[in-house]
Amino acid sequence: MDSIARKYSAQFKKDAVVDVQSGDTVKVHQKIREGSKERVQVFQGLVIRTDNKNSHTSRITVRRIASGVGVEKSFLLHSPLVVKVEVTKRSKVRRNYLTYMRTRTGKAARLTGVDFDRNAVNELPEKVVPADEIAAEEMNKDAKVEKETSKVAA
Repeated sequence: MDSIARKYSAQFKKDAVVDVQSGDTVKVHQKIREGSKERVQVFQGLVIRTDNKNSHTSRITVRRIASGVGVEKSFLLHSPLVVKVEVTKRSKVRRNYLTYMRTRTGKAARLTGVDFDRNAVNELPEKVVPADEIAAEEMNKDAKVEKETSKVAA
């Protein structure tokens, strides 16, 4: 029974997701649909919580101050509405849940930055296509070319 649940949840997982940790400052690009229009909105803030990292329900909670008011949003990383997550800053923290940041303002809300390779963290590995699928695609292309040439010759 457990394997059935794993197979079902695996089909909804994205191939690769950026490794986000608590204390990171991130830009989350989210698809927003308004009527028939669709656009991408960016929400930048501090990750104060990460949940279920290796699951299809992995979630991050991002906090920012907008017009003097604290705003928190939770994002499911494997959701099709989350287009991209980009880590802009990594900070030194010793906890997973940074709920104490809610009470801090001004200089007290600053975290000590840590050097990290920004390109390596934000770069996602490309999807690896099995050799069987590549061979099948090539056979389909060959068959299409043969059909087109037989139509032209006729």
